[in-house]
Amino acid sequence: MSLVSSAPAASAGLDLAWHGSDLRLALAGPWTLRPAAPAPTIEVLTRAFETAVPARLVFEAQDLDEWDSVLVTFVFAVVGLAHGRGIEVDLGGLPMGVQRLVALAGTVPARPQAPIALDDAMTARVGRIAMRAWDTLGDALSFLGETLIALVALSRGRARFRGVDLLATLEATGPAALGIVALINFLIGAVLAFVGAVQLQPFGATIYVASLVAIGVTRELGALMTGIVMAGRTGASFAAVLGTMTVNEEVDALRTMGLRPVEFLVLPRVVAAACMLPALVAYADLMGMMGGLFVGVTMLGLGASEYARQSQEALALRHVMIGLAKGSIFGVVVALTGCYYGLRCDRSAAAVGEATTRAVVMGIVLVVVVDAIATVFLHVVGL
Repeated sequence: MSLVSSAPAASAGLDLAWHGSDLRLALAGPWTLRPAAPAPTIEVLTRAFETAVPARLVFEAQDLDEWDSVLVTFVFAVVGLAHGRGIEVDLGGLPMGVQRLVALAGTVPARPQAPIALDDAMTARVGRIAMRAWDTLGDALSFLGETLIALVALSRGRARFRGVDLLATLEATGPAALGIVALINFLIGAVLAFVGAVQLQPFGATIYVASLVAIGVTRELGALMTGIVMAGRTGASFAAVLGTMTVNEEVDALRTMGLRPVEFLVLPRVVAAACMLPALVAYADLMGMMGGLFVGVTMLGLGASEYARQSQEALALRHVMIGLAKGSIFGVVVALTGCYYGLRCDRSAAAVGEATTRAVVMGIVLVVVVDAIATVFLHVVGL
């Protein structure tokens, strides 16, 4: 017995007929987005269930013409309504495409989420940041451990890397950076001399500008400014090169060949930076004192020989050695930072730029932090 008659043939139709305890749903006409009349809705079944609840729903589609998402949406709604009432649904009479789409739609049911309170959101955000920081710290320590193992292998003569790579890195880290290091430190020495003169001239102690520049540049500013410059220059270069190799799967190829990327790629760069940074710091100290001399002679009326003699009297060997030692440490920090972010780069072109930016920022931060720790330590031990 038919309960609901279908609409005209040009529109979507739905007939409900009882066969024992089963309720058969006969689909007819086009179930598309542009029918002649709106397609039947699930309200038809809701009203039918008010009188009797069947044991099973059976779909029939012998008279179905064409269909699209309208039919899929209707069938999915019917299935949800039936399951909510404990009714079995037989989709065997529907086209295979409809059955697959309905099954796919029901694979991941929607899960309504309660609104998150502001305090919970803030706590979750802080927790995620802390977990990322903890994971990054563990990964960085693992990378540092691999580098130390490679250094031990180098000390035993068992490290595997190309000598030409070491020589090329030495050239790129040292001689190629002389220009920018000279310019920055000359200007730093000049600025330091000018600022010192402003404070010392009222006391008639202008000559002590030479002492200020000599000690300040050799002990602190020469190494610090050189480390910052190299973090922005060499650290960025290391991150960009290794990041590009990671994207191009060259690092994976090295592992396939049995070579350790840390030993083959990182070790030459760390050794080159640790060796060349002290030389650059010594050159930076010289240029910084030349900048102070330029200001002293041209603006303060000091004689060149007088300025040089005062610098020599104020300068002690320990100030120079401290600056050179800091330069070597800064070189290791800059190289490790650049190589770490390069090897941890994601597999996309945009990730290379992001890794380079992180290497520069973190390199500069670590150089300043290490310098501050070293300065406090040297003060405590009396050096």
